[in-house]
Amino acid sequence: MVFWFPLIFWALAVVLAVAMALRGARPFSLSVLVDELLRYILLLPVGLQGLWAFTGHVFFADQTAASIGWAPSPFQLEVGMANFGIGVAGVIGAFLGSPGYCAAVGIVALGFLGGAGIGHVVQIEETGNLAAGNAGPIFYTDFITPLAVLGLLLIQRVLGPVPKR
Repeated sequence: MVFWFPLIFWALAVVLAVAMALRGARPFSLSVLVDELLRYILLLPVGLQGLWAFTGHVFFADQTAASIGWAPSPFQLEVGMANFGIGVAGVIGAFLGSPGYCAAVGIVALGFLGGAGIGHVVQIEETGNLAAGNAGPIFYTDFITPLAVLGLLLIQRVLGPVPKR
């Protein structure tokens, strides 16, 4: 069940963003939807998922390693602390972040999560590791999440400021 959390966070982010955009300013605008999507992706797939991964790697290291198809390692503390920093930064960005701050969060997430995604590819290719924590939903969201943050920031820049509510 736990390996579905990345998709659950994503589904919640999309549903909440659409609901908040529809509830917001009239007439409905694409810039409002983009703003809400960015906010809820930073909050859920970046923020809360980062904090969830921190909890797994730090407090449930043996179970988390097993779900990834690895042996427990002292490096999990380092991975967990990186997840903690990204998670907190995502939550802050969701509510207080300027576009520059959110871009920095997206770049850090791309470096860490994208690197983890590449690591999953290597593990799949070299060892055939198809464990749920290596080749399941997290494999895809490691790439999609930071690219979505950066892509939405780019779209936001093209569309211009969000209309006042």
